[in-house]
Amino acid sequence: MGSYILDLTIVALLIIGITALMGVITNSFGEKVFGGKNRSEFVDESAKYQTGWKTVGGNRK
Repeated sequence: MGSYILDLTIVALLIIGITALMGVITNSFGEKVFGGKNRSEFVDESAKYQTGWKTVGGNRK
């Protein structure tokens, strides 16, 4: 019974891990192939909103 649970856990982790990895790979491939000139649209928009913000945390000198 213990080996069955171990096998089931290993298979479940592999399925979840492969599914998550496929999502990341597919997303990055889609951005590179179909992104065009608007590839960094969201990053640029986020940076535009954050200009002038105070930095928080840590002592950066």
